[in-house]
Amino acid sequence: MCTGSPSSNGTQPEEEGGAAEQQQQQQQQHHGQQEQPQTEQSLSLRTPTHAIVGAATAEEILEEYGSTLKLLECNSQVAELLTILRDKNTTRSDFKFYADRLIRLVIEESLNQLPYTDCDVETPTGAIYEGLKYRSGNCGVSIIRSGEAMEQGLRDCCRSIRIGKILVESDANTHEARVVYARFPDDIGSRQVLLMYPIMSTGNTVLQAVNVLREHGVPEKCIILSNLFCTPAAARTVVNAFPKLKILTSELHPVAPNHFGQKYFDGI
Repeated sequence: MCTGSPSSNGTQPEEEGGAAEQQQQQQQQHHGQQEQPQTEQSLSLRTPTHAIVGAATAEEILEEYGSTLKLLECNSQVAELLTILRDKNTTRSDFKFYADRLIRLVIEESLNQLPYTDCDVETPTGAIYEGLKYRSGNCGVSIIRSGEAMEQGLRDCCRSIRIGKILVESDANTHEARVVYARFPDDIGSRQVLLMYPIMSTGNTVLQAVNVLREHGVPEKCIILSNLFCTPAAARTVVNAFPKLKILTSELHPVAPNHFGQKYFDGI
């Protein structure tokens, strides 16, 4: 699983790590656990060697967020993809290529969260193979605009899958999110839904999108949020609001790369 860790000083020599860690623990005991506003410049975005939520063990993440939040296993390949996508020097061509690779990994793991049922088939040799198939119909829903970057990854895995769209806008003054457009398959209420949204900073946009899906008859437990980057605050917001909704993300980090959509589509 991938997590990031804020650090007050990322340039200390390695041999001083023990003293620095002890000093940091003393400062945390003195100041308590109160969170302070942080910017990307003041954070060390190291992944995956340190944790953002306590020790970030599987047990602690389970206790903090519940069993519905799952993190993509953070092997060296995933760590490299996360690094490339956060690097300001990554070209637009490389950014899109590696973003598509990460999207594919997240989509495939999201598909693992769908319900399956037993299915026996006859092979060309006449043998019976005991396999699996999806329990019911599936569809994707992307939150416009950045969520559309994940559509091709879903189509590459599921041929001819139906994909709906939701457009959520935030008020410039109040920052309140509201849905201005939604289009779904007519029978979406009877389907399993993969809700696609790559960057989740506050969780407000996802809350509005899930509310619209529920209004169209989709049970909360039938929604899987496929996400690339999620902040701990956003994860808590969504989990608390919809405890039966499943979330699959590649990273929990306090600073989300909000440049994702612009760089992916516009190269900015």
